[in-house]
Amino acid sequence: MVRILKNLVLIFLIVAFYSCNENKTTQIPINEFFKTPEKTAFKISPDGRYLSYLKKHNKKQNIFIKSLADGKEITATSFSDFSIRNDYMWTYDNQILFGQDRDHDINQMSVLDVTTLQTKPILTLPPAPGKVKVNIMNRNKFTPDVITIRMNNRDTAKFDVYHLDVKTGELKAYVLNPGNITDWLVDADGKIRLIKATDGVDETILYRANDRVPFKPIIKNNFRNYVRAIAFTGDKENFYALSNVGRDKTAFVEINAANGKEGRVMYANNTTDVRSVDYNKAKHRLEFVAWEEAKPMRKFFDANTKALYDGLNKKLNGYEINVTDRDTAEDKFIVQPYTDRSRGAVYLYERSVNKLTRLTDSSSITPDQLCAKKAISYTTNDGFVINGYLTMPKGDKQTDLPVIVIPHGGPFGTRDSWNYSPEVQFFANRGYAVFQVNYRGSSGYGKVFYSAGFKEVSGKMQQDITDGVNWLIANKIANSKKIAIYGRGFGGFSALYGVSFYPKLYSCAIVQNPLINLFTYIQSGKAYYRPTLENMYATIGDPMKDNNLLVRSPRFNADKPKVPLFFLQDANAQEANFSELDHYIRELQKHNVPVKYSLYKNERGSVSADARRLQNYADIEKFLETNMHVKP
Repeated sequence: MVRILKNLVLIFLIVAFYSCNENKTTQIPINEFFKTPEKTAFKISPDGRYLSYLKKHNKKQNIFIKSLADGKEITATSFSDFSIRNDYMWTYDNQILFGQDRDHDINQMSVLDVTTLQTKPILTLPPAPGKVKVNIMNRNKFTPDVITIRMNNRDTAKFDVYHLDVKTGELKAYVLNPGNITDWLVDADGKIRLIKATDGVDETILYRANDRVPFKPIIKNNFRNYVRAIAFTGDKENFYALSNVGRDKTAFVEINAANGKEGRVMYANNTTDVRSVDYNKAKHRLEFVAWEEAKPMRKFFDANTKALYDGLNKKLNGYEINVTDRDTAEDKFIVQPYTDRSRGAVYLYERSVNKLTRLTDSSSITPDQLCAKKAISYTTNDGFVINGYLTMPKGDKQTDLPVIVIPHGGPFGTRDSWNYSPEVQFFANRGYAVFQVNYRGSSGYGKVFYSAGFKEVSGKMQQDITDGVNWLIANKIANSKKIAIYGRGFGGFSALYGVSFYPKLYSCAIVQNPLINLFTYIQSGKAYYRPTLENMYATIGDPMKDNNLLVRSPRFNADKPKVPLFFLQDANAQEANFSELDHYIRELQKHNVPVKYSLYKNERGSVSADARRLQNYADIEKFLETNMHVKP
């Protein structure tokens, strides 16, 4: 009898142990999710002889160059003051153009001569923090020393287009902006024949046959419709564009440049918008169009391109293929594959020898340690079908789970996708289900769905998120007592809105650089956003006419949250209104809301920034454990 009792007790303990640990997985260190790769921003020289990338040197991101002939690596720059930005670019005669991250402004552009490894500034602007920007628009193989740039140094409210000689530093004005131009189409020869102008509500596309004649309007749309030019066709009489004019879902079309009339529909999808087009301007070759359903999709127009991707798919089975750069001969390619459970490595693919070489160290995390991101959908109370993603933690337990809701930023023109997210996988590894919602106004689902978000930023957009949380509860996925909400920017607005107007739904909230006041957001935009101000009035709300909508901002509802809040704020964020944020936090504290506030300086590309990022996530993990009562 004693032996039987001992055996029963042993069985009970074993069952209890596995029951308590059915959802326990090995915790992956925070560093493995969020560490910066040793090498980033890989690019190939146009002649295919060199590989370049950014790597830490003197505690800042610097350019390194590797010869593909002998594998020798050289340190090309040695800056210790400011990191080099990821958007550096090779010219066609082996120069590298780069800007440095000077408190989020490029006020100097420099050139690196790869032969001599000498650097020199070629464009220096007066310091104007948060105001003056410079962007490289195009490199030109016909005149390799001349690049096309845009900048707003003449008037901070207007971006003009210039031609810059990278050897002499000579700057020539090309297209001066009267104040309403927001987009330019630069052709392979550096010429601009199409521009887009807007008053914020209506947009006009204008065309000129050459530089000697003025632009004339060919297409006019209101803010619910749009045409985005991609490239001129080989005959220069037509151009490819993405358009939702006369249809709900954005299609890929051909348009006559002289009269603006739509010709052929190159590709259309009845369920989702066409997202992007890959067109090789140098070769005048249409390669493929892409869109997103539950996962990314493509339709190929070029057999050679399709063969390239088919070959890569065989070598990287199960991964989505992303080709980020190539040489002029199209023999060498930079390839960055990914899945929902793997950020993927970076590879060099040499087509002539069918060779794939890994360029980055493999992560210590294997995909089978991580969690699948599954597409879900539900119907809101007013009948809209909302799509999103649910990532469930490892283990047998799939009900009554602690949940973290992550609303995406925006509010318009963005969406969550099937991709690798270190945050999502970090939270799932800690035992949380992660819920992502593509609320109305998100991109990719057509004009009707997008327009349904207009003037609903503080209304039905937020209700879509709430309906999704209630769907989780109704389907017994979520433990209704253990739901957190976490967001950045506008996602932070949604998080604070959720705990303000649905205080019993969430256990706590975490926000990074949150938008807290729609009035401030609309009225204090940077000068070069002014052409879109009327659009913000129409889509978010007019401060004079829609006070009832904007006043629902978290800033004016500090008396409503009842759960712990954690604010993380980057001191370098140009958009931040620190006095307003401080006042809001003090108001929350007056109403006895538990608030944790972390102000940090994010110097992108620096060693200190890496350490700060890891500390932030360690603090987030501890905050969640405390307030969600989820043990590590």
